[in-house]
Amino acid sequence: MPHLRAQTPVPLAGPLPVRLPVRLPGLLAGLLAGLLALTTACEGEAPKPAPAPASSTPLGEVATDTVTVARDDFCARVAPAAVEEALGATPGDATAWANGERAALTPDLTDVAHEYGCRWAADGTALRAWVFAPPVPAGQAEDLRRAATRAEGCEPIADAPRFGSLGVAVRCAGGTGGSGVVTAFHGLFGDAWLSCSVETSGSVPVPPAEALDRAGRWCATVLQAAAA
Repeated sequence: MPHLRAQTPVPLAGPLPVRLPVRLPGLLAGLLAGLLALTTACEGEAPKPAPAPASSTPLGEVATDTVTVARDDFCARVAPAAVEEALGATPGDATAWANGERAALTPDLTDVAHEYGCRWAADGTALRAWVFAPPVPAGQAEDLRRAATRAEGCEPIADAPRFGSLGVAVRCAGGTGGSGVVTAFHGLFGDAWLSCSVETSGSVPVPPAEALDRAGRWCATVLQAAAA
């Protein structure tokens, strides 16, 4: 599961994204709402406010099997507000890369990228999204799916919502610096292989259900921006 880091920053703002078809109710609808609990105040202290409700769409509510993705640059169409919601902060780092550019494919390898992708990071959390530039036939998508589940430190998430055709969600130990946890979705949309992930720092443990919902909402945002 390649995680490319950018070489050239790009402005991450653009026109309103395409509206996706929605399936209601979704399997994950309301998970974040269940996490919104008021903190009981200690004597003499003011109560802490509850977090604002999420405005993103749970991936389980999106009919991903009807979406076609363009094999092109989509990063400028990702809504800045959605990036901040997924990060839980204003991004301190925002970078992108394009097909044919040299990019860091791994910490030890820099080569020419054959994809369009982007990354945002803040406070120990990193968001990534990328789509392969070449078309991906179903047979190759099966190989990519298997490779994602068999990568070192990764395991498939059985109860994840659907992500295109031949899609898979995985949870991987490691990430940047080797101490994080990466929750990622990969799937085929037409002939485009799209991937997206949320990496959280190992110093800030996130319950698996919350991490899956957070990654799913982020991937719904990415899919909305990448839709043809």
